[in-house]
Amino acid sequence: MTSPRRRRPTLDDVAEAVGVSRATVSNAYNRPDQLSAVLREEVLKAAKKLGYTGPNPTARSLATSRTGAVAFMLDAGLSAAFSDPALSVTLDALATAIDTQGHALLMLPGEEGGPRADRILAAQADVAVAYSLADDAPALRAVRDRGLPLVVIDQPFARGAARVSVDDRGGAAAAAKHLLELGHRRFGIMSAQCLAAPRGGEMTIETALNSRYRDNRDRLSGYLDTLSEAGVPASDVAIWETSGLSIEDATPGARGLLDRPDPPTALLCMSDQLALAAVSVGKQLGLEVPRDLSVIGFDDAPPARWSTPPLTTVRQDLVGKGRMAGELVLRLLAGERPPPPTTLPVELIVRGSTGPSTR
Repeated sequence: MTSPRRRRPTLDDVAEAVGVSRATVSNAYNRPDQLSAVLREEVLKAAKKLGYTGPNPTARSLATSRTGAVAFMLDAGLSAAFSDPALSVTLDALATAIDTQGHALLMLPGEEGGPRADRILAAQADVAVAYSLADDAPALRAVRDRGLPLVVIDQPFARGAARVSVDDRGGAAAAAKHLLELGHRRFGIMSAQCLAAPRGGEMTIETALNSRYRDNRDRLSGYLDTLSEAGVPASDVAIWETSGLSIEDATPGARGLLDRPDPPTALLCMSDQLALAAVSVGKQLGLEVPRDLSVIGFDDAPPARWSTPPLTTVRQDLVGKGRMAGELVLRLLAGERPPPPTTLPVELIVRGSTGPSTR
């Protein structure tokens, strides 16, 4: 004969054992600031002794119609996305900000510039965060259809959303100006993925400027306008789209720009990872950095400082951007209206990967 199943202890059982109200026990888990440290410790000890593990998240979600989760929408698969150290730093800062309120992150990997619309429609989340999605990503329409509050990191522009981005155009202009001041006149640009057809390979200016990513367009304009003003026509600048942001993805593009009869003496790269690939390929081709080839990245993620030579790059405040995005998430969850968009400044950091032109 099987023994009857033991009844699971409830919140009421804990309240009775401690001699407090049901609300007090609930506050010990959900609003600890409402209790003294001594009382909360007494409640948690009693709960542990009874085998009570805390409020049932599923029941709480059904009762409040809220999950407490944040849908984080990516423009690529998880392995591709997390090959980008800039994303890792930004995401960690965002997660730290929202963790103070006990919110969970629901990662939604993407394809063709963002997650599928059906994944957004089915996601158990109270707010969505778009991390560098393409302008026309179907996921954005799904967010609007559901009426979810939206925080945008970098791009795209979305009406009614809270947004934090950086001065992409200004940073690119500063990078190009630095190389011009070093005497360079032969340039190449390594562009992040534009979702052009076919993917990867050398691009025309027109195709690059029609990238489905706003930051690509802004950085490209910053590069080309600055070079043009100094007498270097855009038509003389080779542009190569990479198939992804990892060093492995970027290596064919770097080789395509450098392994030619009259290669550039300077490369402007839209991320540090692309720049590190260029440095590696340059060395493989017998080019010494920076004597034969100068390379500038964008982001100033940790690997930029560890490379040999250390990478000259455009620094953006990755931690600050992620933290601000997390604070925006909390404000929207609290029912506040989206504040005006914030654009964070950038700074050119000169290290060892750039030097005077010798060719």
